[in-house]
Amino acid sequence: MRILHTSDWHIGRTFHGHPTLDALRGVLDALVAQVREHAVDVVIVAGDVFDSAAPSAACYPLLSQTLAALADTGARVVATSGNHDSAARLGFQSALLREEITVVTDPTTIGTPVTLTDEHGPVHVYGIPYLEPAIVRHLWSGVELRSQAQTMAHALELVRADLAERGGRSIVAAHCFAAGVEATPGVEREIRQGGLDVVPLSAFDGPDYVALGHIHGRQQLSDRVRYAGAPLHYSFGEAGKPRGSWLVELGATGLSSVEWLELPVPRPLVTLRGRLDDLLDDQRFDGHDEHWVRAEYTDATPQPDPMRRLQTRFPWCATVVHLPHETLPDDGAGYARRVRAARDDAEVIDAFLVHVREGEGASDAERSLIREVLDARAVAEARA
Repeated sequence: MRILHTSDWHIGRTFHGHPTLDALRGVLDALVAQVREHAVDVVIVAGDVFDSAAPSAACYPLLSQTLAALADTGARVVATSGNHDSAARLGFQSALLREEITVVTDPTTIGTPVTLTDEHGPVHVYGIPYLEPAIVRHLWSGVELRSQAQTMAHALELVRADLAERGGRSIVAAHCFAAGVEATPGVEREIRQGGLDVVPLSAFDGPDYVALGHIHGRQQLSDRVRYAGAPLHYSFGEAGKPRGSWLVELGATGLSSVEWLELPVPRPLVTLRGRLDDLLDDQRFDGHDEHWVRAEYTDATPQPDPMRRLQTRFPWCATVVHLPHETLPDDGAGYARRVRAARDDAEVIDAFLVHVREGEGASDAERSLIREVLDARAVAEARA
């Protein structure tokens, strides 16, 4: 039996203020084509289907069209809710969906699998929605559930107990932060508190394969426990990291093989660094006009209107950061000392410019303008 493991679609997410729905639609179309090409039996979407608990109206057609297209390939689809999703909104139509599509959002269904059969017997797919301990602990009396680790461990105990009675092979889909993963700063919403909510790898013992969601880059924690990551890049920290999904094959006795299937990257990410004039004119930065660009300009002082100027060369420049290449060494003359040593207002202003510009004072033109303003103020005060 073949299983495609994907996650973290984040339908509705923006990239530095730019909508991503059209790009995601193209990538999900490619994923549907892979499902058809590889004759996949089950598609697992391991949480964070939407990016928000209250997605816009435009997000719902993309989800419904993609789920229907996956089902039309002949595959069974099992999707779970993640920490970004509203379980109520994601699951409210689940009873009306085609029988080939199952959306798991109800914690009380943990331990009740979707069961498929191949020539080797049954395969049980257990969906575990994102579990917030404070919200779900009342569902299981007598069980201490104060952390993600405890809550996920209890969910897996329910799975193992059910599997022991049913027998056969099994897949688990869950959304959590597992021990040993490398997160991308600023990308995955924090669902840990002081490290207590990291789920240990041992919690996932038992199933033949565990399809995890929440981390946006592909990661392999063991042969049978993996993250597929998000189908799009949502941060410049993810630049160069592959996008795709895991194609998992179960044989007669369990996990047989796992293969990575690449997905297209609609617009690659690149970080360009140099003086602003070089970023605007230097030929070494050619070829990035269709990339998402993070520009880091290294001029000693902030430059006027850098985003507008950079977008004339890089239309998809999404962020600009001023990172001076050199900073003024500490000569022992701090800002307050320079101000005290100033002989007139013009020198006070120059001391301020030296301070905020990392060592560069007023230019000749600026000195002339400063002097003109100060002289005009002196005349006005004399007349008062």
